Amino acid sequence: MNNYRPSFLSSIPPVVKNLIAINAILWLATLLSPGIFRRWGIALDLTDVLGMHYWASDKFNLVQLITYMFMHGGFGHLFFNMFALYMFGGVLENFWGPKRFLIYYLITGIGAGVVQQIFWTVEYHQVVMAMNEAITANSGEHLLNYQHVLEKYFRLSSLTHFKAADLIELKRMFLNLPVTVGASGSVFGLLLAFGWLFPDVKLMMLFFPVPIKARIFVLIYGVAELFLGVANFSGDSVAHFAHLGGMLFGIILILIWKKRPYRF
Repeated sequence: MNNYRPSFLSSIPPVVKNLIAINAILWLATLLSPGIFRRWGIALDLTDVLGMHYWASDKFNLVQLITYMFMHGGFGHLFFNMFALYMFGGVLENFWGPKRFLIYYLITGIGAGVVQQIFWTVEYHQVVMAMNEAITANSGEHLLNYQHVLEKYFRLSSLTHFKAADLIELKRMFLNLPVTVGASGSVFGLLLAFGWLFPDVKLMMLFFPVPIKARIFVLIYGVAELFLGVANFSGDSVAHFAHLGGMLFGIILILIWKKRPYRF
């Protein structure tokens, strides 16, 4: 008689297990690396290096479209993303297989980053255009209409005294401000896939402990993210459009695979 019982870790599919491990290791590295490198006189902020900056920032590089999804802002951020990866990713990896699952995870994460870049471009367009005009005119007066926007991030005296050199530095600092981290884009892509492939499976939200069919669950989350993204409440630092981007690229990928079901 075989009494073998698989351990908890051995029950997790390999890609999901490795993704969780990589995210956890990088989170610990983010906590420990500043103190370790400070001993050698090196200032290292992994979030600043591996997090995704705005494309017009001098800190941005294309690799960040991948690395940002393995970085997290805190333990709670990491825990809930990894819990969702375990819950939904395990089912999807067993259903699709490791190769297709990993491709889906990475593409939805990259897609989420691309959508976030588009959102930043639209959001900052007018301010950046005003900055360029002010630099060309060598006068901060062209920025007076946006002083209230800039004062959310910087302590500014009257912009009328700013000349081209000051404005160039202000623009550089402004473009370096936004940075996105986290696996949430990929996680929302997984949520979309789960709701698509297993629409009648019942799920429960933590704040609403009533069973809801997966397709309704996904719809509620999608509508909520769209509302919060458009509303853009003050103090809300969540990248809602990146979440929607993960779902959008998930839809595109699943539709492509439906037309080519035997490619993998």
